[in-house]
Amino acid sequence: MEHVIVPLVAGFRQSYPQIELELNTDNLIIDLLEKRTDIAIRIGALRDSTIHARLLGASRLRILASPDYLARYGTPASVEALRDHSLLGFTQPESLNLWPLRYQQAQHFAITPTISASSGETLRQLALRGEGIVQLADFMTRDDQRSGRLVPLLEQDTLDVRQPINAVYYRNTQLAARITCFLDYVSAHIDAQML
Repeated sequence: MEHVIVPLVAGFRQSYPQIELELNTDNLIIDLLEKRTDIAIRIGALRDSTIHARLLGASRLRILASPDYLARYGTPASVEALRDHSLLGFTQPESLNLWPLRYQQAQHFAITPTISASSGETLRQLALRGEGIVQLADFMTRDDQRSGRLVPLLEQDTLDVRQPINAVYYRNTQLAARITCFLDYVSAHIDAQML
């Protein structure tokens, strides 16, 4: 969420200079109580029923590659042709390697990554360096797409799948004013252009 939250920090600090922020990034799902964390930003479907969630938005998933990669290896003309390419995927969860592509009778295409990483940002950097084709959300790649550093592939076969983006905290937590201020600020200032 660095691509969405970090741009909002300056404005939040101007509005609420008395609130101290500590931002930590981790690709694993952390225990909020154990880590003494007020809020976590989670991308994708939520599974923990002990947490409360506030939906911040949703971001579309796309299949992308760099022009350099496509110049060297060609542009896949079909979903099946992806099998002949270097595919960049996640180490976990496996569901992130089910790409939203119409394939045969399914609404997804299961990939076997050539290179796996636990971080979407690592996969983005690999794609930018021409190491393969990747599935990432618009919130991470919007600027890359606008500048032409990453280009969408197989658009006619890509389903309009959007990952929910939630701010989560424990249900039992009495929300402190600082948390409410932060959630309200982010909700008011996040816009569709960022997601």
